[in-house]
Amino acid sequence: MNVVVIGGVAAGPKAASRIVRLRQDAVVTIIEKGEFLSYAGCGLPYYISGLVKEQKELMTTPAGSIRDAAFFRNVKKVNVLNHSEAIRIDRQKHEVLVRDESGNELLLKYDKLVLATGAEPVCPAIPGADLKGIYQLKGVEDAEGIKGVLEERKARDVIIVGGGLIGVEVAEALTGTGCRVTIVELQKQILTMMDPEMAHLVTRHFESKGVKVRCQTKVNRFIADDSGHVAKVQTSAGDLAADLVVMSIGVRPKVNLARDAGLDIGVTGAIRVNNQMQTSDPDIYAAGDCAEKLDIITGKPSYVPLGSTANKEGRVAANALCGHKDSMTGILGSAICKVFDYTVSRTGLSETEARRAGYEIETVISPAPDKPHFIPDAKLIFIKLVAEKKTRRLLGVQVVGLGDAARRTDIVTVALTAGMSVDQLAGLDLTYAPPYSPAMDNIIATANILRNKLDGIMEGMSVWDLMAMKEKNQDMILLDVRSADEVAAGMLPGAVHVPLGQLRNRLGELNRDNLIVCYCKISLRGYEAAIILKQAGFKQVKVLDGGLLMWSQLN
Repeated sequence: MNVVVIGGVAAGPKAASRIVRLRQDAVVTIIEKGEFLSYAGCGLPYYISGLVKEQKELMTTPAGSIRDAAFFRNVKKVNVLNHSEAIRIDRQKHEVLVRDESGNELLLKYDKLVLATGAEPVCPAIPGADLKGIYQLKGVEDAEGIKGVLEERKARDVIIVGGGLIGVEVAEALTGTGCRVTIVELQKQILTMMDPEMAHLVTRHFESKGVKVRCQTKVNRFIADDSGHVAKVQTSAGDLAADLVVMSIGVRPKVNLARDAGLDIGVTGAIRVNNQMQTSDPDIYAAGDCAEKLDIITGKPSYVPLGSTANKEGRVAANALCGHKDSMTGILGSAICKVFDYTVSRTGLSETEARRAGYEIETVISPAPDKPHFIPDAKLIFIKLVAEKKTRRLLGVQVVGLGDAARRTDIVTVALTAGMSVDQLAGLDLTYAPPYSPAMDNIIATANILRNKLDGIMEGMSVWDLMAMKEKNQDMILLDVRSADEVAAGMLPGAVHVPLGQLRNRLGELNRDNLIVCYCKISLRGYEAAIILKQAGFKQVKVLDGGLLMWSQLN
């Protein structure tokens, strides 16, 4: 069986290696336009920062072997044609036309073909975008170019154009090298995979570390110095000095080869595939960032390019073309990134995405330490959980903060894959010991708050809704039920202070006709206060979601 694999970074090498393991009679050839094979592209920001000391570390196996052409030939029994580009696919003849960097051409016959052509950066037509000192972090060569500018020109002022995952990771990496970094984002927020208030938490954290974030700002032009190197970025909000610019606006699937061959392209712009990664041609498979995905929650096509997904898809494609039963169950858009000492993670649908998809939803935001208060290294995390009102089906989660966000996000990833309800999530038998989590883990406590909302036991109010009401001078009572010592350090403007332990005896001080919004530090006592008020016959009672902690982060 002759198998040709086009693309040698993630999905391609994974598929090639798996095919040879399953079919020792297979003759597998990888065609790769660049020099480097099977490298950890997601590790490039950490190479720039110096955390990864040498380039070769991104291309080695855990045992230290470099995954170059010789490695694939000698260890994997896979032929590699790097510095070579697939020009055309002839589906009738089962041939691929390949051209090397010298212009030499050859035809490769195939029985099965795997497209792993990946994605390409979005490159808007901005005047001056071809100046020296402007890079896209699309490969090892770009990382070396960025490091060169840092070392040779002693770059200090850096502009990151685009505030997506790669943009924020590069911002942290370059800040760590001593640069003054500004993120310029056209949208209203960075990290559009997150809901606005959760993204705002990240923006605040960036700013606390000295990174400037400029949202709703358009880049109009790049201006050069006398040597032709970028020196200034002209934006809709004014000019910014720049020794280095990293373009990180996003990527799109690289599908020209597939389109020219007449393969079906999906609604997302990526190659349409079935759950075995098979294209509209039964002898051609597609995997990785060029292939369309299936959203587990909505059941609709989606496109979320990630290295983790690419590797899984490469394995499924290999199994399928070798006749082994396997399939992709779909994706949840699970993502995580490090922003200095913050973790930012999400899976499933955000509130924004769920509403756009037509779901009637309920949400909750719960801030709390990731371990009991008596454990010295307990750290704060903010959890936002989203569920469908009618079915109580869990739809998604976002977790941000200094503590263990990854664990909580991964718990919900499994729950979403299993189609669990909020009630089932709350009942999970998670491991517990004080060094690892509270007795009621953060994710279980958050699920229980959401259950209270769904059951009508509690009605929440978001911080931003409260801010909007205050701006309109709408009549309400802000009820602070913390202790006197806590209140001495500050309270919400215009709030009334009644400690929780005194509330039952001081109900007469509150106007029953007013809307009362209860709060404390995280709104646990605020919830207790709301219960007391409702049991006493108060009709308009709400709890401030996330309490004073969330208010302080969003103001």
